[in-house]
Amino acid sequence: MAKIPDYQSTKDVIIPKDPFERIIGQDESVAIAKMVPYQRRHLLLVGPPGTGKSMIAQAIASVLPPPTIELSVLENQENQDKPIIEIRSASQIQVDKNSDKQVGAEVSPLNVPSFVAERLGFRCRRCGALSAFTESMCPQCGAAKIQRGNIFEGYLPPQMDASPETRMRVATTRRAITGKEEIIIYERTTDGKILMLRQDEIKKLEEMSKKSKRKVIVPLKRSCFVQATGGTETELLGDIRHDPYGGHQNLGTPVYQRVVPGAVHEAHEGVLFIDELSTLGEIQRYILTAMQDKAFSIVGRNPMSSGAAARVDMVPCDFLFVGACNINDVKQITPPLRSRIRGDGYEVLMNAYMEDTLQNQEKTIQFIAQEIIKDGKIPHADTASISALIEESKAIARKIDNAKGLTLRLRNLAGIIKMAGDMATMQKKELIEKKDVIAAIKEARPIEEKVREKYGSWWAVEAADHGMKNEKAGPETA
Repeated sequence: MAKIPDYQSTKDVIIPKDPFERIIGQDESVAIAKMVPYQRRHLLLVGPPGTGKSMIAQAIASVLPPPTIELSVLENQENQDKPIIEIRSASQIQVDKNSDKQVGAEVSPLNVPSFVAERLGFRCRRCGALSAFTESMCPQCGAAKIQRGNIFEGYLPPQMDASPETRMRVATTRRAITGKEEIIIYERTTDGKILMLRQDEIKKLEEMSKKSKRKVIVPLKRSCFVQATGGTETELLGDIRHDPYGGHQNLGTPVYQRVVPGAVHEAHEGVLFIDELSTLGEIQRYILTAMQDKAFSIVGRNPMSSGAAARVDMVPCDFLFVGACNINDVKQITPPLRSRIRGDGYEVLMNAYMEDTLQNQEKTIQFIAQEIIKDGKIPHADTASISALIEESKAIARKIDNAKGLTLRLRNLAGIIKMAGDMATMQKKELIEKKDVIAAIKEARPIEEKVREKYGSWWAVEAADHGMKNEKAGPETA
């Protein structure tokens, strides 16, 4: 038996910055996982729950470079049911932002025709005094200021229109240098300024409004780790939502606004992690298609929905796939998907326990410290409690895996650490003590063990429950 390392408390433990080094007891799996992000491979992790499968997937995502593109859907003027996918890099996004800057020249109410200033709410039609458009009454003479609606409504695209209380436009004409008359629009902005728009600027606004009919479905700034555990088709593959108004011109929502990306699209340039992969059933074949084509169309998933006829073709989804399942569930993974992973990646078997050595005990102590720091609500553990947790780690390995060593079913151990920490916190202790760990071990046992200890067996509980039901029902009904 190895001697337990001597620590005053888990405060003394140095936590590695490298996320791969925080995964304990899985050296062979980690060595393979490190190749995944650099060689662009897929990975299937097979092993018991709580052995670090999700930590490996997160570590892979942590070393990937930041995403470089944004995915948007644009309204298709020619066919509303076929929105267009647009891919923009960071530089393209910046160019579009620069081109979307304010168009038109800012002018003073003093420098616009008097009838324009009146209609925009800056000039009193009775005395001619100027005041803020937010004042409904003229502060000079007390007369009501005229604030009519937009007399140029319909000239600009609908999305440029706004309520009369916030934005108003008035149109007039003037003779240009060439001798021809040109249309001039004076617009009152939401912050109380007046913009003068010439005819060429109006056309630019029209072009900008067409470009602005977009919905960003996968933003540039996003996480490289996307987890979809036991997801539905909609969660994994995306959807086009139902429109209760059936796409009515005035009431309905445009199709491009109803497009919802799936996890396969959100994981573009990152890692798609699916735990309990075997539970997906037939959906696995769609994952395989997305992996092979690196693009997957978004369609309406409900055949009774107004989105059923809509479709966004070839939405990019170039991701690294990391799947996880228990050993007994491997047979539930479709052979084509497994073949794809083995042909372009790796299958890895996770360890359930490790040898009881001084080095491995240090790794277990590192895990204890990591869990305490990650939780953030419990105190550190003292020397005696560390020893008790290591002994419990050995007990779990003996009980579940019939092995001499330290367990790597770390979720079981993590629950005990948190319960012991909560007990110490409620008693206002600075450190977790051994008696907290002992109490937590007792309370953290599975409910089946507690039932057997208290009642002897499940059968005894069921018999007692049946007897109580008969007693309540009465002798006749029983």
